[in-house]
Amino acid sequence: MPKLDLSTVRVETGSGYPGTLAAQVGARTQQRVGAAGGLSQFGANIVTLPAGALSSLRHWHEQQDEILIVLSGELTLVDDNGETPLRTGDVCTFPAGEANGHQIVNNTSSDGSFFVVGTHTETETAWYSDLDMMVTVNKNDFRFTRKDGSPLPKDI
Repeated sequence: MPKLDLSTVRVETGSGYPGTLAAQVGARTQQRVGAAGGLSQFGANIVTLPAGALSSLRHWHEQQDEILIVLSGELTLVDDNGETPLRTGDVCTFPAGEANGHQIVNNTSSDGSFFVVGTHTETETAWYSDLDMMVTVNKNDFRFTRKDGSPLPKDI
């Protein structure tokens, strides 16, 4: 099945973030086009951000590379260097192990979208730059904790 019919790829809304953190990216939608096409070595998603939406909380990965290409709209990359405007065709790369927390935000009144590809690894740890939080991932699940591995507060 080389060509996917995007109208048949499920649109997912929100995130797996714990507690009230989930609401911060609740408007984001994504289509997991890589998984829909049977790919297993990397993830490939189309992400749409309505006005005011965030792609994620600012984070970086120890083992997984990421690359994104803006498909539509005007978006903003927020990382340790500040804010960088992004337009259709712009490309951002996030090498594994580079401790530069990043996120994409939509500060406009129109939708914006991007195509993002990331490495799949057996395990992974990602760190959240603006929070005392990390996530550890293995084949079967993921777990959010404080950066020292202790439990997150119940009211997060």
